[in-house]
Amino acid sequence: MLYPLKFKPILKKIHWGGTRLAYKSKLTQQSGPIGESWEISGIQDNISIVTEGILADNTLEELTEVYMGDLVGDKVYEKFGIEFPLLIKFIDAHDCLPLQVHPDDTTAKERHRAYGKTKLWYIADAEPQTEITAGFKKNCEQTEFLQHLTHHTLSEILYTETVSKGDCFFLPSKTIHSLSKGCLVAEIQETSDITYYLDDYNRQTLEGEILYPDIELAKDVIDFSKSETCIKYHRHANHTEELVKCPWFTVNYLKFDKEIEKDYINLDSFVIYMCLEGIFRIVYNVDQSVTVNKGETILIPACLKDIFLIPQKESEILEIYIA
Repeated sequence: MLYPLKFKPILKKIHWGGTRLAYKSKLTQQSGPIGESWEISGIQDNISIVTEGILADNTLEELTEVYMGDLVGDKVYEKFGIEFPLLIKFIDAHDCLPLQVHPDDTTAKERHRAYGKTKLWYIADAEPQTEITAGFKKNCEQTEFLQHLTHHTLSEILYTETVSKGDCFFLPSKTIHSLSKGCLVAEIQETSDITYYLDDYNRQTLEGEILYPDIELAKDVIDFSKSETCIKYHRHANHTEELVKCPWFTVNYLKFDKEIEKDYINLDSFVIYMCLEGIFRIVYNVDQSVTVNKGETILIPACLKDIFLIPQKESEILEIYIA
């Protein structure tokens, strides 16, 4: 019998990371900055492992192989097989993220036999004056971009804005982007770990290496057109608000202080909840339940169609699935 699944976070120590995600480690002492917590992952060598219930210690890939459409949805299984199609993360940008870009599906398949990376960033918390860089202020040419890159004047052509908690940005593949320091982000993306770096500000990694720019790979995949990445949405209590619906994922926002019923009878997809604030219970199979705390992520198998969300205090979540 399938049930809502929690997974062991896969913590990534990265030179620009901080301490906000250290609580996810069960070690008494956490050495080194944690940049990312991979909450649900189908990336090879980083496949998530169930932590609770009778399926504890099984990997997500093993469960998909056994339960197929009952776990991920029939259409999702038909398209992706046992490879889970999304990578779900929390990111702690204690320092600036490198300026980067991700290839689209076509280029990633040709070059790396992998998926591209379209993603959504939801700002879970931000210090004052934290900024996002995403795309261009105006349409640009590759030669113009390379000149600014060489002369370290990219700020003249890249679009930058200050972010606050609750802001949301849709970053299609080929969008050049970065974050300044002081930001906690919930990230939903395709199952891909392909990144081309354009500038890491001559910093050393934790291994003492320099991330040299991938200019030759990156320049041919960047979308040089003017971009609009910020998503405007409402935060009406007890109302599910769509943030983005694209071929790779749908992400909704929900703030609730009373019981919410979710009917997934026609969805044919797994559902993921990322708890941004509060604490709530998921009631399923009439009388079974599991509690979800702030900072936790949980996967609802596709076979569970009637779900009740019962807040113990006002809660905010992201609801994620493939339409």
